[in-house]
Amino acid sequence: MTEQDDLVVYQTDDGGIALRADAEQETVWATQKQIAGIFGIDQSVVSRHIRNIFKSGEVDEKSNMQKMHIANSDKPVGFYSLDIVLAVGYRVNSVVAISFRKWATTTLKQHITQGYTINPNRITQNYDAFLHAVNEVKALAKDNKQLQTDDVLALVTAFAHTWFSLASYDEDKLPSQGSTQSSIELETDELYEAVAVLKQDLIAKEQATALFAQEKKEHSLQGIVGNIYQSAFAEDVYATLEEKAANLLYFIIKNHPFNDGNKRTAAFAFIWFLQKSGIHFRGKLTPEALTSITLLIAESDPASKTRMIGLVILLLTGKGE
Repeated sequence: MTEQDDLVVYQTDDGGIALRADAEQETVWATQKQIAGIFGIDQSVVSRHIRNIFKSGEVDEKSNMQKMHIANSDKPVGFYSLDIVLAVGYRVNSVVAISFRKWATTTLKQHITQGYTINPNRITQNYDAFLHAVNEVKALAKDNKQLQTDDVLALVTAFAHTWFSLASYDEDKLPSQGSTQSSIELETDELYEAVAVLKQDLIAKEQATALFAQEKKEHSLQGIVGNIYQSAFAEDVYATLEEKAANLLYFIIKNHPFNDGNKRTAAFAFIWFLQKSGIHFRGKLTPEALTSITLLIAESDPASKTRMIGLVILLLTGKGE
């Protein structure tokens, strides 16, 4: 393995070349000596191949070679891009280079046939965090008799697009604010009408009775909607649409305003609010994930409200603190 500042170039046991460089560069730079070390060949062989690569026009010389000053050298040293490293690897006949070509061919075949390739070294950087996320979701759900294995997996899948580690849950670093600022104020009558349509549909399918979405106390739902729009010192308590949506879901679930169907009505009202507000949630929030987060909120300790709200906001925004 050779090193040059933050650049590390080394040969893996299976013939694959792993390279690390500054992400802003989107490439690596290696000297002829380093390239020779990668493939186990003489530097003069590398030099000859590079000349031929540039001469044939296979790789553009101007954008793939640069001179740099390094310590203990009285003149600039030539550095070559990743394209050059790979091109040399396909020309030399050392045992290492042959192994590299076998690995590269397998990787290319996987990419063509499966539509993706996997870099285990890059995945490892996130793998521990991902496993931690799985374990933390299980911990959240372990005392919840309504949550099944599939529900837990739905939550894990929902959070996976952000590589979110639920260590944030333990550290109280879940987001407290959304990102969509808006002065939109939705009419409660519209929500009542939408819920009434849902009720009739479920009754027709024999999935609900007349008790579904029947308020225990008149105007209970209106009070909850008013709550998410409450203000203090001339500013909204819940400043963003994501916060309003999350609190609407939470309050309907936890306040039990209806004789029956509080969780189903809460989930419906939540999606209705997102659609009316123009928040893009499809692809982030699957039906399975919504079911799971609804059940999780229903069984949660009221003292965990801030955390529950944070989880919902994270699902919608994909951003932790």
